[in-house]
Amino acid sequence: MAKKVAVIGAGASGLISLKCCVDEGLAPTCFERTEDIGGLWKFKVREVFLFLALVLLLVQGIERFKGQYFHSREYKKPEGFDGKHILVIGLGNSAADIAVELSTKAAQVFISTRQGSWVISRISKHGYPLDMVLRTRFRSMLQNVLPRRVRTWMWERQMNQWFNHEYYSLAPQNKYLMKLPAVNDDLPSRILYGAIKVKSRVVELTETSAIFEDGTVEKDIDIIIFATGYTYSFPFLEDSLVKVEDNMVSLYKYMFPPHLEKSTLACIGLIQPQGSIFPTAEMQARWATRVFKGLCTLPSERTMMEDIIKRNKRRIDLFGKSESQLFLTNYINYLDDLATEIGAKPDLLSLLFRDPKLAVKLYFGPCSSYQYRLEGPGKWEGARSAILSQEQRLLKPLKTRAVAPTFNFPVSFLLQILGLIALALVFVFQLQWY
Repeated sequence: MAKKVAVIGAGASGLISLKCCVDEGLAPTCFERTEDIGGLWKFKVREVFLFLALVLLLVQGIERFKGQYFHSREYKKPEGFDGKHILVIGLGNSAADIAVELSTKAAQVFISTRQGSWVISRISKHGYPLDMVLRTRFRSMLQNVLPRRVRTWMWERQMNQWFNHEYYSLAPQNKYLMKLPAVNDDLPSRILYGAIKVKSRVVELTETSAIFEDGTVEKDIDIIIFATGYTYSFPFLEDSLVKVEDNMVSLYKYMFPPHLEKSTLACIGLIQPQGSIFPTAEMQARWATRVFKGLCTLPSERTMMEDIIKRNKRRIDLFGKSESQLFLTNYINYLDDLATEIGAKPDLLSLLFRDPKLAVKLYFGPCSSYQYRLEGPGKWEGARSAILSQEQRLLKPLKTRAVAPTFNFPVSFLLQILGLIALALVFVFQLQWY
């Protein structure tokens, strides 16, 4: 008889967990408190009261403010904000998206940030999507082995390729930290022509004004939108199962409570990878379901706690102690770590001799979820073809006008040869490193 699994929540992580349960022959039942799927994007009025209590604690003078204020989760569309003076507090993806959209309607939009942030475009080198260029095994290897000073220099140089963040008052205070940048294609241009103004941290509010850390004051503020993130809680679980302290949860590989007698509880999607959450949640669910089924086992509680402490120290070293970075982790390292647990990590050294074309693409090309379907449970026969053709398939719908191709075969061929040599040297270096 198939084991029964309760999946709490029908958001992106819940849905992929259901699918992985079915793949492993388990019998899942999903519990969703709203009337629809969607998770984070489904707003309910009952959640406003907790937010209001937090705002009263965090922002001095909020009780005097006569305008409207709400959390970014309540924001849906720019209509109704025409001619308003709006203050957006925060500089993550939600804050940037909301500020840009409102700047087309509002009289003036201000963004208040504590520490600043890097901002990058979704479009990267040669017009490819950012993740296809940035999330590669080669770049991940460099991040792992290069000295911190070199790593920081490369990171800052890459972040400033699009525009100089200091000119736009966006440069982060701690540039040496590898924090996630905000991804927005329009924010710099809106700042450039004055529709959005970047301000420092809000220290106090009056009836109609905002006072900032640098002593400046902006008057006649009509609306404040708090894009300050979320707090984590598990109201449906006892503290003895999963306890939240300082908005942090101690979980083995960001998934399993280490102290449980039986490995029957896992948190999926409670992580902030330096890449897409969807392949990450899928890999978590693939491992969790095999643990539930008894095909994979967890180490001792002591070993799991040691791993939690080690990861936390590494996270602080790379990303800092900010609450917005509590679950931040290296994207490819983490995926490889989980893939190793289920036997789905691609064997690059073996592929280098058996299928060098694929090996080069795996190492220097985008690290897509296809890579973890080449072998192991859930193996897909079409994975190799999908990996080798993903760039062509991406570009095909864009080619709506006939353009004479540029002849670059000799250069491409040379780069492939150099790539093979570089890949061999990297493997030799890594073997010596370990």
